[in-house]
Amino acid sequence: MLLEFTKMHGLGNDFLVLDLISQRAFLDTMTIQRLADRHFGIGFDQLLIVEPPDMPNVDFKYRIFNADGSEVEQCGNGVRCFARFVHERKLTSKTKMKVQTKAGIVEPELGQNGWVRVNMGYPKFLPQEIPFLAEEPENLYDIRLPDGEQLTIDVVNMGNPHAVTIVPDVIQADVARLGPQLESHERFPARVNAGFMQIIDEKHARLRVFERGVGETLACGTGACAAAVSGMRRGLLANSVEIELAGGKLQIEWREGDVVWMTGPTANVYEGRLDLSYFQG
Repeated sequence: MLLEFTKMHGLGNDFLVLDLISQRAFLDTMTIQRLADRHFGIGFDQLLIVEPPDMPNVDFKYRIFNADGSEVEQCGNGVRCFARFVHERKLTSKTKMKVQTKAGIVEPELGQNGWVRVNMGYPKFLPQEIPFLAEEPENLYDIRLPDGEQLTIDVVNMGNPHAVTIVPDVIQADVARLGPQLESHERFPARVNAGFMQIIDEKHARLRVFERGVGETLACGTGACAAAVSGMRRGLLANSVEIELAGGKLQIEWREGDVVWMTGPTANVYEGRLDLSYFQG
């Protein structure tokens, strides 16, 4: 079975995007893992699937699968690519749309030169909303890792769970060691995306993110939102801030009690057709 697909990326966070409105397919966990393999498959951080909505007054349903085949709630870089994809594939003529995700409704707006601005919704901070195991809500939490190191983290849900740690130098941060321990820590029942942020000044921060089910990526949109919100809540960042990731920069805006706005670029890499049977069973 031949499926048309598009390879896209947002700041190097790369995606395989499938239109499952005009074509049909079922992809199980093993098939997604094989497609994600960068040597034997197409290779991607996440698979993005376009489906018809099953909610009223919504334009599309959007599903996200990590490279390990696990389905996740939200992806900031992905939703920007999604918006550009459905417009360029003429699945809609709208430049502003409402998109149904597992985490709720997001509202992307197409701009110039492939840039997209997205209403990412309201951040959540209560332990049960992350989810995170804690006796009571606090502004910051101390958490001991399995190797004995202790970190101070903020927890933020931006449609998916994030733990944000401030570090003195993001380049020197031992993300390869600390990231997996935070991701699978017993206090995060649904696992967590681990962000490591360096504050440059009140309008500029640098960030690296170890993502659930993927590992460290070149960029993470929801991670940038979570880190920015965390820095703003701590009084370290202004209400509009540039978050610099390995793959490029995102602009994040937030005020207490309001939604988070994320603005950033998208890019098409190539289009093609794949024989799904090659990757199945």
